[in-house]
Amino acid sequence: MRHVYIRGIMSLIWLAAAIVSGLSGNFEMAVLYVILGGVFLYTAYTTWKKEKDGKGDR
Repeated sequence: MRHVYIRGIMSLIWLAAAIVSGLSGNFEMAVLYVILGGVFLYTAYTTWKKEKDGKGDR
């Protein structure tokens, strides 16, 4: 479960970097950071959902 938290924190860091890049005017990097943050957030959510559903079977 720890890796889910780490992925969630990493996604928040990427999304914060996207905001900073967007405010500074570097929109190409902001788009890249949003995509990276979204991927980390998606993998964290799917892993969390899989582990949550799997614990009910045990």
